Amino acid sequence: MNEELTVLSLGGGVNSTALLVGLIEKNRAPDLILFADTGAEHSRTYIHLNELDDWLSRKGRDPIVRVSNAGREGFVHKSLEDECLNNKTLPSLAFGFKGCSVKWKRQPMDRFVKMWKPAIKKWKSGGRVTRLIGIDAGERHRGKIPDDKKYVYQFPLIEWNWGRAECVEAIRNAGIQVPGKSACWFCPASKKAEIIDLANNHPDLFERAVAMEQNAKEDLKTVKGLARNYSWQEIVEADRQQLKMPFFTNLQEPCMCFDGDD
Repeated sequence: MNEELTVLSLGGGVNSTALLVGLIEKNRAPDLILFADTGAEHSRTYIHLNELDDWLSRKGRDPIVRVSNAGREGFVHKSLEDECLNNKTLPSLAFGFKGCSVKWKRQPMDRFVKMWKPAIKKWKSGGRVTRLIGIDAGERHRGKIPDDKKYVYQFPLIEWNWGRAECVEAIRNAGIQVPGKSACWFCPASKKAEIIDLANNHPDLFERAVAMEQNAKEDLKTVKGLARNYSWQEIVEADRQQLKMPFFTNLQEPCMCFDGDD
């Protein structure tokens, strides 16, 4: 019998956490759980990953495998922040592209799976590896199945008809703290309230984001900062002066980080 070989790409947010919980509770534990670390995740994400590892241990399961571009042979950047500073630029999402997600999320995961012995064995036998994607029932339009010779794509949350509420309930029922948004702390998709919260509660990280903008300033042609039309410093200064800034449409976009989907 050709047994299914499953890989879960864990983003660290509500959907992927609920997917992990649901799979284990339904005796469908993934064979491999991957998390791609940009080296710039918010501290809450690292805390959440440690909590998940503890929960997995209590369930008798292997811990999350953390992968990264950092340390890869021939790659000089230690983190996404480091890459931006070294190249005097901003994350590609600030310019409307997905390059930062592809390089720091998708590629490390793909590279690990390609070297993973069970996957190599599966492919040699003519089979395909199953990728489990954390898209919930409220986002069915994203549940597209790519034509791929190496992978089969499944969307269990849609299969279970779990929307956001069901995902949160499943996490709480498992005794796990519901995670906050999983993203780099300088993500260009941050909402205005998130930027202000970072400045007020994590001033050290906010200052590093401002330093990134200043470092890239001379080479910026099409954007003004991490918020594209504005710098984060302008946003926070305007808020503190109780000024209304006209448009933050780009701040409502998802970060588009790779969660196993295309």
